[in-house]
Amino acid sequence: MSDLANWLRFYRDLGIEDVYWSGEAPQSAAPEARVEAPASPTPPKIMSTAPQPAAEERDPLPILESIRIDIGDDCSRCRLHQGRSKIVFGSGNPRAKLVFVGEGPGADEDEQGLPFVGRAGQLLTQMIDRTAAGEGIPIERKDVYICNVVKCRPPGNRTPEPDEMDECGQFLHRQLEAIQPTAICVLGATAAKALLQTSVGITKLRGNWQEWRGIPVMPTFHPSYLLRAYNKEAKREAWEDLKAVLHRVYG
Repeated sequence: MSDLANWLRFYRDLGIEDVYWSGEAPQSAAPEARVEAPASPTPPKIMSTAPQPAAEERDPLPILESIRIDIGDDCSRCRLHQGRSKIVFGSGNPRAKLVFVGEGPGADEDEQGLPFVGRAGQLLTQMIDRTAAGEGIPIERKDVYICNVVKCRPPGNRTPEPDEMDECGQFLHRQLEAIQPTAICVLGATAAKALLQTSVGITKLRGNWQEWRGIPVMPTFHPSYLLRAYNKEAKREAWEDLKAVLHRVYG
């Protein structure tokens, strides 16, 4: 019996009916000799498709709490403390992928100690919730983080002075560094100027991606500006900016 016949019989005894032959003859084996089974080939390494355990999530909450403690309940680093009721630190998801940064607290925020709870805040909530729902993105306001450049209400809601923004800016920067969001949306000219160190007006700046310490930043109009009846075009532009942010962050 030929060598090939011996091998074919060996495979037939194993129950293998079809054998692929590469064209290379097997090693010669004497008919009377016991035919040894060929060494089993090393099985290919199969990559598991099962989901791998995620790396331990970073928890910014303790860092944010330490920043809040550093500010203190009786901060007097700048003159804005003189007329405030409450320090407005920030609110929302500390692990948020998206952070909104406004200018400073208004009367309602000063009373409640929370950012964007007045009319402008209600509009911002509507913008986030309705735009996300309309774009099929399953997030709401509670899923983002919201804070301001200054943590105390400026008298008469005036624009914060440069030295006031510098003093409070250190805490804003620490908040953003702690959260490390995928993107930041700055609301209005003051927030854009404070974070981006630019003198370009918000009308020209809005809708164009910028960057802060490696994090993409989208400038857009402040909700209080959008409340004015004559700003219909600005409302449309702000909604377009928000859609761009949501799709970049949440895909």
